[in-house]
Amino acid sequence: MNEEFMTEAIRLSIEKMGNGDGGPFGAVVVRNGQIVSRGWNRVTSTNDPTAHAEIVAIREACRELNTFWLGDCELYVNCEPCPMCLAAVYWAGIRKIYYGAVRQDAADVGFGDAYIAGELGKPASERNMQVEQGMREEALAAFAIWDKMEDKIEY
Repeated sequence: MNEEFMTEAIRLSIEKMGNGDGGPFGAVVVRNGQIVSRGWNRVTSTNDPTAHAEIVAIREACRELNTFWLGDCELYVNCEPCPMCLAAVYWAGIRKIYYGAVRQDAADVGFGDAYIAGELGKPASERNMQVEQGMREEALAAFAIWDKMEDKIEY
């Protein structure tokens, strides 16, 4: 772990929270020993529940590097990623995460990571959110077109 990069993630979490940008979370995307992007929680300042520090940093890194694949990057965050952010890290192809605090530390001050992780582990029929599936055959039309496209960009 590079302490300089972790210190930057922690600094962002404290500074940006103090500025009223959102919750106490900061993230840094690093490539080849250089910071590519910085992110901090902007949920409350942008009214965007997906504007977690990791998501913001990933979006900025992708813009900066002009790619959706960050397989040669690392992520430094002041707290273990929530389920949404962890999924985004997988989608971005990032192969290494360094974190400071753990999810339970976030839960101890009121963040719902554990609840969401628990919900995701349940079968859809047992979750607190109602889900209903329908019109599968019609929805498959998009996949049939995608499957035959010769110029698609796979991800």
